[in-house]
Amino acid sequence: MRGRVPVTPLPSAGRAGRAALAAVLCAGLAVGLTACGEDPDAGTNGIGKLGAEEIEEKARAAVDGADAVRLSGSLVSKDGTYKLNMRLKQEGASGSVTSKDNTFELLRIGDALFLKADAGFWIGADGDGEEGKADAEAAKKLGDKYVKVPQNDPSYKRFRVFTEMDVLLDGLLGMQGELSKGDRTQVGGVKTVKVLADEGSGGVLDVSLIGEPYPLQFARAAGAGVLLLGEWDKDFPLAEPAEDDILDYGGQLPTSSGD
Repeated sequence: MRGRVPVTPLPSAGRAGRAALAAVLCAGLAVGLTACGEDPDAGTNGIGKLGAEEIEEKARAAVDGADAVRLSGSLVSKDGTYKLNMRLKQEGASGSVTSKDNTFELLRIGDALFLKADAGFWIGADGDGEEGKADAEAAKKLGDKYVKVPQNDPSYKRFRVFTEMDVLLDGLLGMQGELSKGDRTQVGGVKTVKVLADEGSGGVLDVSLIGEPYPLQFARAAGAGVLLLGEWDKDFPLAEPAEDDILDYGGQLPTSSGD
């Protein structure tokens, strides 16, 4: 009977050694496998794998196909800073716009545009003279009422632009400069990937990695405001105010402090 060949046990690598070995193995497999760590694209819509330009194109396509959205945040222009809180869809919109001096509510149903503000909004900066006194008297009647803005009034187009979903989104979400892909982060608890224009100075767009690749946040170029976009495709009712709350001014509105 042959003698049993003695087997010399391998020396224990120890916990630190095993951890180091695992790290080396994972590093070697990382190019083709994700078993050693979480797949960042697992459970997402997959756009995180794309380049910056493709992500921005898909976000644009999602915006173009959307039926409704809530737009809120700040908008900085040469005329000052505005705070927006608007719900928008193709048939109309409702919400509010706040400037340095005033807050006014807007409601559009088709071509019918209603504006609601306090009396101070309607009193023009040049309140002296007979014309100014007349405007002040009119302002008292218009204050805190939904005023139907005449379509031939000079302010109609200026106010309506805040209620036009396609026009507003197209104008506010412009990227300026070469695009690059940034970090993955979250907006409102939703995973997103950043697209930067001109390394961020031309705008930073956070695009959803969950579901449709909708933009969820946009930091406009040159510090011109930060906008949040949510409730995509969530419908909301539009109805005219009660008859007692509407004032049909008829002709041209008095000059407001927002003009």
